[in-house]
Amino acid sequence: MQDDEILGKAYDARLMRRLLQYLWPYWRAALVALAAIVAGAALKLVPPWLMLRAIDVYIPRGDVNGLQVVGGVYLATLISEFALEFVQTTTLQMTGQRIMFDLRMQIYGHLQRLDVAFYDRNPVGRLMTRVTTDVDALNELFTSGVVSVFGDVFALAAIMTAMLMLDWRLALTAFAVLPLIALVTQWFRVNVRDTYRDVRLWIARINAYLQEHLMGISTVQLFGREQRSLEEFDAINEGHRQANVRSIFYYAVFYPAIEIVGALATALLLWFGGGRVVQGALTLGTLVAFIQYAQRFFQPIQDLSEKFNILQGAMASSERIFQLLDTPVVVVGSSKSSRSSTSSEDEFRKHLTDSTHSTYSTERLPEIAFDHVWFAYNDADYVLRDVSFTVRPGERIGIVGATGAGKTTVISLLLRFYDVSRGRITVDGVDIRDLPLDQVRALFGLVLQDVHLFSGTIAANIRLGRVDFSDDEVRRTLRAVNAGTFVDSLGGVEAPVVERAATLSVGQKQLLSFARALALDPAVLVLDEATSSIDTETERLIREALAVLMQNRTTIAIAHRLSTIQDMDRILVFHKGELRESGPHHELLAERGIYRRLYELQFSSNAG
Repeated sequence: MQDDEILGKAYDARLMRRLLQYLWPYWRAALVALAAIVAGAALKLVPPWLMLRAIDVYIPRGDVNGLQVVGGVYLATLISEFALEFVQTTTLQMTGQRIMFDLRMQIYGHLQRLDVAFYDRNPVGRLMTRVTTDVDALNELFTSGVVSVFGDVFALAAIMTAMLMLDWRLALTAFAVLPLIALVTQWFRVNVRDTYRDVRLWIARINAYLQEHLMGISTVQLFGREQRSLEEFDAINEGHRQANVRSIFYYAVFYPAIEIVGALATALLLWFGGGRVVQGALTLGTLVAFIQYAQRFFQPIQDLSEKFNILQGAMASSERIFQLLDTPVVVVGSSKSSRSSTSSEDEFRKHLTDSTHSTYSTERLPEIAFDHVWFAYNDADYVLRDVSFTVRPGERIGIVGATGAGKTTVISLLLRFYDVSRGRITVDGVDIRDLPLDQVRALFGLVLQDVHLFSGTIAANIRLGRVDFSDDEVRRTLRAVNAGTFVDSLGGVEAPVVERAATLSVGQKQLLSFARALALDPAVLVLDEATSSIDTETERLIREALAVLMQNRTTIAIAHRLSTIQDMDRILVFHKGELRESGPHHELLAERGIYRRLYELQFSSNAG
């Protein structure tokens, strides 16, 4: 299992500058929250001072009116603190939600632009952790850390100033426990940092494991691996629990320790200050106010320690998020050719504008060419080797070969799911890397062997690439691929499609995928084993539809069953990444080469 890299500066100025860019659009809200925090911290100085005035001035005099004023001001102070806390909390939380929204939109938008090779290298569960758990950690930073820390620092400075102004001797007595606080806080920070990282690591493992095994639940059940999978998940879940238990231990020690140190400071103040009160060198009101200030003094210290942990988690999460956002988009289109504009390119752009979603004629279909194409998924092993061929406008091409010969890779390169390692692929003479990515892909209607339907409705899945597609057009498309009958039996085009289309058969899903591709009215139909998982009757229905739909369109079809491509204009035979044979069915049979061997093997297998 691949683990996230544990990254770990407690504070990184570079990362913080990038994070603050997300706060900048909401700087007004941040200023309002900061003002409320500072004002609230200032108001915390008032109650002890009121207590001092009541004990030292009004009670000895028996001044009831003065005590009433003190009580009124005390109540007003408490109400004001509540109002300021409300403003601070709501403003920061709303700002944090807006920042989370912006960040998640940016991450998801970037994920959509990354090439397929990126997803080959990165588990989906890990990417889900980026969008969910890591973004939540940054939300904590913005709602409880980056702004409110200024309030804690201001409160500490204000309380220390007030204590020194009241009596510097008592202030030094209270400050005598600061080395103990520093020691406990450092112990807490070091240990909680490690447990916090462990917790996040185990969360990422849980997400990755659940995503993989829930997506493959049918395989788990088929091979009777429920108990084994449960035991594996139990081990991961136990690791997460133990990490949390360790974290709880350090919190359980830290907060009572701070309370004990605070009580020790109060005991010192009572001992030293009480003696001075008895000697008449200090008023009782000053001692009481001082004890209240001391109690308020330790609260920001606790908060700052907690905010350090928030900061630690945010730094780790932000580095992982920024690593993702900094991942370069390798497969990119061009709004303008990197070369000088040619008449061929201009003609292709005009072709895209004129012919997309329209009725095609052979003259307006694009010519596709592979020009000495090499491709490797890694730097060492080439999957395609010096492949060159041309697909003429309106031509029907079949692609065959043994497993691993490179058939599907040809399609992946044509649609730019990957880019070629060497050579080039052209459409109407223009390198597809020099053209807008969305316009190139708009030329193709793709039907894969492994069909993915989104949860929603049948209509929504058919009009996936055309939001302006009406329900009547959806129905006509379904009828064109002979899918209208089974869709009507489900309740029509608004029938629900559950997650992973679990209630539909493999054949039904492929029919819907075929209709979805045709809804684009593509110039080129691309079929990747489109009938390999369909029963004979369903295949017959599709082949009847194809006979009509392939008219005036270019068709490129990958097939294991040679019977499905025997009537193609030309068949390309791949072997070990090389294009070894090319020609119509009868000519390839006459050559007695690779195609003939494939045909005889399949024929004898079917006969058997």
